[in-house]
Amino acid sequence: VQRAMGWFRSIEETCTRFDERSELRRLSARIGTPVPVSAMLYHTIDFALKVAEETGGAFDPTVGHSMEFHGFNREYRSGRPVPSPLTSHEGASYRDVRLDPIKKTITLLRPLVLDVGAVAKGFAVDLAARELEACENFSVNAGGDLFLRGSNGSGKPWSIGIQHPRESQQLIRKLRLTDTAVCTSGDYERRSTDNGHHLLDPRTGKFAAGVASVTVVASSAMVADVLATAAFVLGPHDGLQLLEDYGVGGLIVTQAMEQITTRIMPLN
Repeated sequence: VQRAMGWFRSIEETCTRFDERSELRRLSARIGTPVPVSAMLYHTIDFALKVAEETGGAFDPTVGHSMEFHGFNREYRSGRPVPSPLTSHEGASYRDVRLDPIKKTITLLRPLVLDVGAVAKGFAVDLAARELEACENFSVNAGGDLFLRGSNGSGKPWSIGIQHPRESQQLIRKLRLTDTAVCTSGDYERRSTDNGHHLLDPRTGKFAAGVASVTVVASSAMVADVLATAAFVLGPHDGLQLLEDYGVGGLIVTQAMEQITTRIMPLN
């Protein structure tokens, strides 16, 4: 369990944009030159860029400066604002990040702020779950990103409640799951200083408004987390198609509280 928890610290030290000492922030400070990076950071950014390409930028790890602009620039433990490395929005996108798979270097072609939060937390959950493989039954819960193995204390598959996006004390669905990951992205989780939420459309810099929440069930928490974010931005139709293309379980709740599911969503 201690080793599993240690992966969260390692991911935080490597991938956070809220600490000037992190490897991610040090990378963001070096423009135009190939930077050797750790296997952990390379894997995280590589996966983020692949999803960005497949979604046409609906998911984009260079969204960091837009997040800062909307007030998501405070370290979560202290509340301390973190100075931005940029003085203005440079209009960067995922196309401005180059990876060298042989040398394991990353080159930023223009000033930008990387944000891999939607990838890194799920990755940490997966690493923690791998550390716990010797255990027959366990769950890893990182603020709504979950990985479940075996059964609960009653010997049944884990019971997972999906929060109602508009009724904080109610569930909109319940799932019975085992040996899988489940993640939800919703517009009710974090609010910005201008009364928006934390899920931005990187293509416009504005708050994504097509749906209220997206829940994804997949074999990996990293996959579930990033697909939930991407489907939220894409909206009901294109988001559902993305989840179907990946062959994962998905529940999309629209602003009208309509529930749309993929063909393989394990609903109870």
